[in-house]
Amino acid sequence: MVDTEQQLYRKAFLLSLFTIFYNLFEGIISMIIGYSDETLALFGFGADSFIEVMSGFGIALMLLRFRKNPNSPKSKFETTALKITGTSFYLLSAGLFAGIVLNIITGHKPETTFWGVIISLVSIATMFWLMRAKKKIGRKLQSEPIIADANCTRVCLYMSAVLLVSSLVYELTGFGYADVAGSAGLIYFSITEGIEAFEKARGQECHCR
Repeated sequence: MVDTEQQLYRKAFLLSLFTIFYNLFEGIISMIIGYSDETLALFGFGADSFIEVMSGFGIALMLLRFRKNPNSPKSKFETTALKITGTSFYLLSAGLFAGIVLNIITGHKPETTFWGVIISLVSIATMFWLMRAKKKIGRKLQSEPIIADANCTRVCLYMSAVLLVSSLVYELTGFGYADVAGSAGLIYFSITEGIEAFEKARGQECHCR
């Protein structure tokens, strides 16, 4: 059975809702455990998940607009939401950088990064599935914005991989700067997503490469 255009948009909207609620849950768990285990990378990963929730709301609004009129212009609310999201990514990057400097100066090490390994593995599996599902629907609809959203989910996949590697290295070797390196990787991708958010707000297409 072939889905109609409206059914495909509905599926894309449901995927965006799943993205929002998944990131909300992931963010709460990651920040609580990251704070408890004193691991900056996991805490920063959790903070990023909350920003992804804001970004997800913007995508959901975009899909609702597309269902009514694919050629309609971006609303003022969407543009404002994108600017807030971009600013939040920059603030997260600044906070992570300050944490890195503090950890290097004090020689601080996490108590454990075990949960960082577990959370990142779950996130990798989830983001990989979401990316493929969004891209499949985007191609069927021949919708560049939905395909671009799938590519942005790929960035989340990369961030999960950074958390996995840094957490695994520390857990296996006890290398003190593994958590710092993971946080630096998150800074790179947070700045990338911040730039993409402002490009979207200006009406430029995001490909999140």
